[in-house]
Amino acid sequence: MFTKLSLRSRIFLSMILLVVVASILIAGVTVYQYKEQSEDYHRDRLERKEEQVRQSVDYVLKKTTYPVTTENLGMIFNEEIYQIANVQNQRLNIYDLDGQLIKSSRAIFEVDSIANCLDPYILERLETSPTKRFVDQKALAGDNYKASYTYINDKRFKPIGILNLPYYEDDSFNNMELREFLLRLAGVYFLMLLIAIGLAYFISTYITRSLQTISDMLGKTELRKRNQKILIDNPSEEIEKLVTAYNAMIDELEQSAVKLARSEREQAWREMAKQVAHEIKNPLTPMRLTVQSFERKFDPKDPNIASKVAEFSKSLIQQIDTMSSIASAFSNFAEMPAQQNETVNIVEIVRLALDIFNEDYIHFISQEEEIITKLDRTQLIRVVTNLVKNAIQAVPEVEAPRILVSVVSDGKYAEISVADNGIGIEDGFKEKIFEPKFTTKSSGMGLGLGMVKNIVETYNGYIGFTSKPGKGTVFTVKFPQVK
Repeated sequence: MFTKLSLRSRIFLSMILLVVVASILIAGVTVYQYKEQSEDYHRDRLERKEEQVRQSVDYVLKKTTYPVTTENLGMIFNEEIYQIANVQNQRLNIYDLDGQLIKSSRAIFEVDSIANCLDPYILERLETSPTKRFVDQKALAGDNYKASYTYINDKRFKPIGILNLPYYEDDSFNNMELREFLLRLAGVYFLMLLIAIGLAYFISTYITRSLQTISDMLGKTELRKRNQKILIDNPSEEIEKLVTAYNAMIDELEQSAVKLARSEREQAWREMAKQVAHEIKNPLTPMRLTVQSFERKFDPKDPNIASKVAEFSKSLIQQIDTMSSIASAFSNFAEMPAQQNETVNIVEIVRLALDIFNEDYIHFISQEEEIITKLDRTQLIRVVTNLVKNAIQAVPEVEAPRILVSVVSDGKYAEISVADNGIGIEDGFKEKIFEPKFTTKSSGMGLGLGMVKNIVETYNGYIGFTSKPGKGTVFTVKFPQVK
């Protein structure tokens, strides 16, 4: 999601995120530091209290007249334990070596707060400790509670009892100081956040302004027009490199545009020459077929010879007219061939166009005798001739070739279909079938279907096809019908 944002937005959000993360880290470090200081303070304070109380206990043991034994500890500290607690401001308890409570500085024993018998694990930890000292840490009523345990020794350093100092960690002052510090820190960082938002906005705008200028110029760059170069005052080193590269590209683009225009003009002339050659070649084939058919079927004794000669002559004249129109169009540098709108009967024209083909597998079907449209008769003949020729070239290897040409009407359009059971069109060729110069045949220039498409679209018509490799192809042409 972040990578989809604009560079300006990413710079802006990164600076804001940096300030927020920094504030969170500093707050976390501050809380951790306060906690460490509090732990160090309470540990040192407990050690000091313990040392002071031990000195007082040792002093009492030195001054007492009772034998310093475990049995006499209760009598030795009968009153002195309260004095030590008052002077040191620290409660203390004395246990025998078995963990039984002997004396406490509290006048009233509270079972909940003073253990009359120590847990065995405390005695074990105290005995196994190298320093003969053990500090037990617990949480009591939401507060941290510590209790230190050390041995009370006689004059021969023999343990005769256990000294217990309960210690409650009061962190209320530190917590109050921490809250005040965090509030001040939050105020400072809130102010810094506002400043960072302003700085991030201006810095991101400044950084991306030049990039936006370059982006806008790139969006306006076109190959076929003169493009302006980018001029930026005092750009940064990186932006200057981009601007220099863009301006160099503009120079190269202009040179390429000149070369491309020259190449396109030369290519246009080549295409024109190929188109004219193809257009002239198209009528020649039907003319040749017509002459051959006339020569084969001519019979001077045929009573209908006059009408047949007239029909063959009419067909030849139509093809000659087509060639004449092509030559005239090329010589006049106009559209090729010249198009004339005339009211024609598509059924009659299509049937006439098929007469020049001698293949017996070409069939014509029309349920109507008259479907009127406005077209150029010659252009319509060329459309049908090209489609049928393509169909003939698609069925040379089929055992039972069949080409069906049909004309139907749906009331709005006159539809011409040319179907064959030939080799079909591969899926990879379907998108290119109407492109000029595209062909799948070993001979020919591939201009036929492109020319047919141009003629059909000139008359606001439609041409399309369906095909299955190995099954056949159906080309469909539609022209607006005249009521």
